[in-house]
Amino acid sequence: MANIFREIKMTRQKNLPRIGKLPPEIFNEIIFPKLGAPDEYLLVGPKHGFDAAVLKVGDKIMVVAEDPTFGVPSWGWRQFGWGIVNICASDVAVFGVRPKYMTICFLLPLQTPKSILEEIWASIHEECLKLGITIVGGHTGVYGGISYPLNGGCTVWGFAENGKYVTPGGARVGDLILITKGAAVEATAILALQYPKTLSRVIGSNLVKKAQDMYWQMSVIEDALTAFNTGMVTAMHDATEGGVFGGIYEIAEASNVGVKVYLEKIRVSEETRRICEFFKIDPYKAISEGTLVLTVRPEGVTRVISALERKGIEAMVVGEITESEEGRRIVSDKFGEFELEFPEEDPFWKAFFETLEKPDS
Repeated sequence: MANIFREIKMTRQKNLPRIGKLPPEIFNEIIFPKLGAPDEYLLVGPKHGFDAAVLKVGDKIMVVAEDPTFGVPSWGWRQFGWGIVNICASDVAVFGVRPKYMTICFLLPLQTPKSILEEIWASIHEECLKLGITIVGGHTGVYGGISYPLNGGCTVWGFAENGKYVTPGGARVGDLILITKGAAVEATAILALQYPKTLSRVIGSNLVKKAQDMYWQMSVIEDALTAFNTGMVTAMHDATEGGVFGGIYEIAEASNVGVKVYLEKIRVSEETRRICEFFKIDPYKAISEGTLVLTVRPEGVTRVISALERKGIEAMVVGEITESEEGRRIVSDKFGEFELEFPEEDPFWKAFFETLEKPDS
C-alpha cells in the first residue's frame, strides 16, 4: 500500500505540479468535457471563476457550492470549525443569496482525541446557529492516511427568487471595481498563526497578534449580502487562491471585459506587508479569503461603501471595468503599467509548506 501511495505522489508531482486548484488547461482537457447528464434546470454550471452553481427549483433558484478545508493544531480547533462554515458559505453569499443548508464530510486521523472532535463540532454548530444555517447531513469518520482533521467536502446551498442573484460574470463596462478589507487577509492570518515565534522576533508581537486576529475576517458573507442588498452590484467574487489579482482577473475573464486597476489603491496592512516581506511573497497574489471583489454601477458606489461601513467593513474603489480590447492592466505610481495575469501559483502555498517543514522556534 505504501508503494502505491508513493507512485501516486510521484505521478502527481510529474503531471500536476501546481499546488492548489487545478490550472484551467487541466479542467478544459479532463473535467469540463465530462460533466454527466445535461439538465434543463441548470442555469449556471461549472465555469472558471465560478465557485457555485445555480439551479431552477420551481419558482425559485438554488445556489449550491462545495469546498474542502483543512486545519492544523497551531491555528486552534475553534478557528478550524469557524473557518469550515464561513469559507464554504461565502461561495453561496457571493451570488447574493443567503446560505441556508449544509452537509459536511468530516474526516479524522487515527487516534484523534474525542475532545478535539467536540471542540471543532461545537464551533461548527455555533457558527451555523449564528448564520442561520441548518446542517442536514453528511459523513463523519476516522481514517488512516490523513495527518489532521479534514473537511473533505462541505456543501452549502440557499434559495432566492428567480433572477435575484449575481454571478462573477455580470461586470459591465463603466462599472467600478471595489474590494473589502484589503490584500492577503488569509495568507497573513494563517502564516501568523503558523509561525508566531519567529515572526514576533522579526516584526514584533503586537503586529503578529493583529495578523492572527485577521483570521476572523476570513468570510465575505456579511460583505456580499450587504452589498447585494443595495441593488447596485453587478458581479461578486471572493479573492481566494490568486489573491486580489486573481479575483479581479476571474471577474474580468468571466465577464469578457477589460480592467484598469490602480495598485496603490489596494490596501495592504502593515502586518500584511511585513509578513509578506519576510516570506518573500506578493501580497496582491496571495490567498485572501475574506476579501470581496465586486463591481458596482458608478452611481451606486457611495451607497455600497456606506452600507458596508455601517457593518464595520472597510471598502475601497481600486479600479474600473473597461472594453475588452483595452486589455487588463495594472497601473502603479511606483512600477508603471503592466498586464494583469492570473497568478500561475499562489505564493502562499510555498511559504505555508516551508513553515511545516521548518518548525517555529
